[in-house]
Amino acid sequence: MNDTPPAAFDPPSADLNTRAHTLGPSRGVFARLGIGAQTRLENFVARVSRLPDAPVYDQRDFAWTRTLEAHWPAIRAELDRVLQSRDQLPAFHQILDEVRTITSDDRWKTYWLLAAGVDCRENQARCPQTTALLRQIPGVLTAFFSILAPGKKIPPHRGAYNGILRCHLGLIVPEPAERVAIRVGNRICHWREGEALIFDDSFNHEVWNDTDGWRVVLFIDFARPLRQPWHALNRLFLGIARFLPLLRRANRRHRDWKRAFYAPRP
Repeated sequence: MNDTPPAAFDPPSADLNTRAHTLGPSRGVFARLGIGAQTRLENFVARVSRLPDAPVYDQRDFAWTRTLEAHWPAIRAELDRVLQSRDQLPAFHQILDEVRTITSDDRWKTYWLLAAGVDCRENQARCPQTTALLRQIPGVLTAFFSILAPGKKIPPHRGAYNGILRCHLGLIVPEPAERVAIRVGNRICHWREGEALIFDDSFNHEVWNDTDGWRVVLFIDFARPLRQPWHALNRLFLGIARFLPLLRRANRRHRDWKRAFYAPRP
């Protein structure tokens, strides 16, 4: 993964290496109390993590990334078949309510392969090698092809919980590569095809694609490695997510999309 010093992109002078909430209107007292509780939980998770608390990690700290990178041509081949129907793929916000604060158009497409409580079996059947590789990742939670249109920008935001880490495997990186990037905290990184980027999305981050081409990564969320017994408790906590109304709605929307997408053609 190629890092560029933040100064090269003239970011704001403020320190962005933070988990502060930056989206949404002024918050009421109960919301502030909730954020306070979340902050205390995340501070604890950071203390019991097996790795130092950081916005971006060295992929060599995660042995499974070597297997993923070694097989990236097979993943890319399955992606290429999926992209033949790119216009019919759902936009991210059409599946998951949570992202409607950062995207509302059809320029961030998705093709889901794994998600708690979401039935992805038809998609998995079209991408068997990718699915088999995903199932080898310890603590894998969510995976999909993340397909970003030319000119698309995702504004600064933060993820829901630092007990999850994220991997992006670069699959299609348009040129000029220095104009498509992700900033996590104070670090700006550029994807390379066949290379993994591991980061903590609970840090403030944003994405931009200032090229004329489509950028595609295999987007993977997995349980953050913690010391025991906290790692087992975190896995249990994350396993409950499938019962949340948010993900139950996501499953219904994904099911409706599948019904139309896989319907027999006349």
